[in-house]
Amino acid sequence: MSTDNESTTTNSETSDNSDSGGHCSTPDSDGEVAEEIAIISFGRKMDTAEEIEAELGDRYESIDIIEYHGEVFDEHWGEYDCFVGLMASGIAMRKTAHLLDDKWDDPAICVVDEELTWAIPITGGHHGANQVAQDLATMGAIPAMTTASEAAGKQGVEARAKAMDTHVVNGRSTIQTNLAVLDDELGPVARLDGPQAVLVGDDVTVLKRNKDEGIVLGTGSVSGAAADSFITAWENALAETNYQMDDVEFVATATRKEDEEGLLEAAEELDLGVVVFNKETLLDHEGPSPSKSKELIGWPGISEASAIAGGREQELLLEKQSYDNEVTVAIGQ
Repeated sequence: MSTDNESTTTNSETSDNSDSGGHCSTPDSDGEVAEEIAIISFGRKMDTAEEIEAELGDRYESIDIIEYHGEVFDEHWGEYDCFVGLMASGIAMRKTAHLLDDKWDDPAICVVDEELTWAIPITGGHHGANQVAQDLATMGAIPAMTTASEAAGKQGVEARAKAMDTHVVNGRSTIQTNLAVLDDELGPVARLDGPQAVLVGDDVTVLKRNKDEGIVLGTGSVSGAAADSFITAWENALAETNYQMDDVEFVATATRKEDEEGLLEAAEELDLGVVVFNKETLLDHEGPSPSKSKELIGWPGISEASAIAGGREQELLLEKQSYDNEVTVAIGQ
């Protein structure tokens, strides 16, 4: 499979596998996925902590609520992937500064205020804190992410891995590959089928699938299409094949559709990751069906091109179908 470089909101692009959108169930040793969470809260804020636990509980392996005291971080350091500090950021920083040692091993920290206005990753943005901030956004908090790729509106390698239900094998390589994302120099990610041995350098990030490979839903839409329209379109397309929604690795689309609310809502409802491709990548994987957008704005048909770009074999299983003149779908393999 191949993928391009650039950004998204849920996930985007590359390498090999599966459904995600929700959370990967197999975090790797570099910990870019947070599964075990501790909410550290003052006693007077316990109601808010319980609201967070109730809303996000099914998205993580575990969420514990621990009442704050002066040594709470010291006592539980290393027990969790991410601490959610229901407190001022200054408190969390002062109480954890002496514990920080190695970005690859330290737990992530995300702070949120009592009114759930801001969710601020302060350490480990690419190692779980950004993920938690995005989930807190579903409760109304605004994620204030300052990691370079996200701040530039681009999706870092770790976020892409999460979207595709893969994990990073060699975490330190992402320093170089995320710089390439910032410079728009990270080309398509190649899928390699084994058995074979691969020799890579320190600036090559290796992603490993958490599940067996499946198919890719390439999708486009008119602006403002509803989530129900996307889901119905995807179900109708799958009915033309021998595959089901459980076989879908991820939803693929174009960067210009990455903020389409109906698409993102539909993907979240189905626990699917969203991978976005830039214009150049889609032009390199243009499908057979004619597209008005190619004539009008220079973009190829999104659904077929993204299905081809994201597919393991970079082939179409099902050509573009349209639902209710709102959503188009193609299936890649």
